[in-house]
Amino acid sequence: MPDVIIPGPAGRLEGRYAPGDRENAPVAIVLHAHPKGGGHMENPVTLMMYDMFKERGFSTIRFNFRGIGRSEGQYDQGLGELSDAATVLDWVQAYNPNAPYCWVAGHSFGAWIGMQLLMRRPEIQGFISVSPPTNMYDFTFLAPCPASGIIVHGESDAIVPPDEMERVMSKVRSQKGIEITRTIVPNASHLFTHHLEELELLSSNYLDHRLSIMNAPKISARS
Repeated sequence: MPDVIIPGPAGRLEGRYAPGDRENAPVAIVLHAHPKGGGHMENPVTLMMYDMFKERGFSTIRFNFRGIGRSEGQYDQGLGELSDAATVLDWVQAYNPNAPYCWVAGHSFGAWIGMQLLMRRPEIQGFISVSPPTNMYDFTFLAPCPASGIIVHGESDAIVPPDEMERVMSKVRSQKGIEITRTIVPNASHLFTHHLEELELLSSNYLDHRLSIMNAPKISARS
């Protein structure tokens, strides 16, 4: 799990990178919660998702947004942070030119950035969004959503009530064949402090199911 320093739009970006175990390993990028709310790449939800992808052979990276840890720059209302994420994705893809696809995972603010990133990058074929802040940021850019993924929210989330998440995400349109799965974890908070195991199980089961489909051998139609 080597430390990496990536040249970013506002200076260096501090990250942790785990290369995959094969030449054509897929890529995963994990985005942390709000920089002004204590979010950083060592938060439990971020670490859990990082380990989840790493254990499945992905070339996986997590990093600190600008102004956090050893990452340079200052908080930029999401615009700069989206540029940070795109830069880090470029970096990890340069080391994995044979990656067949990419996944993005994010927690809270990181979920918002991740959803924006997938709208801009067609190689992203799956996402995991935990506690997306639908009452704080505009999600209408998902028009339509180009990749299937899962949204996991806590029933006792006092920062983003689950009813608000459902109200917004139930209206999101998706491309043909794309499905957005929404799951509520009973009694869980915005940070999943006492429900990290349930979050890991849900996320892992979803990822394994999707990977079984994505990696299934293609059967040619008989002529």
